[in-house]
Amino acid sequence: MSQSFSVVLTEFEKITGQIEDVKLLEQQGWTSEVRKVITSNGTYLLKSSFKEKYRAWLKKEAEILEALLGSELAVPKYYGYLAESHQNHLLMSFEQGVSLTIALQEATTEKEKQELARSFGQFLHELHEQSPIPGLQHEGNWLEQQLIQAQHYAENGQCDGDLQLLTELKANKPLPVKQTIIHGDCTTDNVLVIDGKVQLFIDVAGMTIGDPRYDEALAIRKLKKQRNLINAFYEGYKRNRMSESEFTYFNDGLYEFF
Repeated sequence: MSQSFSVVLTEFEKITGQIEDVKLLEQQGWTSEVRKVITSNGTYLLKSSFKEKYRAWLKKEAEILEALLGSELAVPKYYGYLAESHQNHLLMSFEQGVSLTIALQEATTEKEKQELARSFGQFLHELHEQSPIPGLQHEGNWLEQQLIQAQHYAENGQCDGDLQLLTELKANKPLPVKQTIIHGDCTTDNVLVIDGKVQLFIDVAGMTIGDPRYDEALAIRKLKKQRNLINAFYEGYKRNRMSESEFTYFNDGLYEFF
């Protein structure tokens, strides 16, 4: 353990109490290092990011989790945030469960897979039906802001999308729909399954008021080719069923930049 990281842990001990053990988790995102922090008072999750783009995402996630303290949204609990010259760190509650991606891989029956997909649809439906929360509201149009950010990423080589694709997205924006609370990166990797059902959102840096079709597209991207699973998802997600052109715009288009 480096001396600088030891300083980080010392700072967080002011919040957690004495740290007894720190374990680097194998199953984690590629934008950060994730550690399980075991203390005399309980267990926490520590996320650390090092590249400029991902440090900005982690800072945003910290701000969102802090803003959501006391809300009814099913997200980890915020405990602290520390920004250093070359790395940022977010301390939150450690939540039991596995990602929906893993749960689907480990499911032994088709019925179990369908129930997981159905619970995912219902969980996302409930998010999109919630009333806006002040801590998530912002000025301006969400899609326009995403396109501006996408151009910044494309011009700086920070994404898979290119400027030609971005030009097409700007010229072919879908008709607007009512904005809702959205997760902003609602893949099967970013929801946790607890006791057989999807019950928690993680990696919430993109949670805001925005276009619910973006969530919907990312939620179904790994389910679309399996008719039973996509139908089960929509048994839970009853708000609407997006068109193929909408799916292409958000999944094959906008998501390329994020």
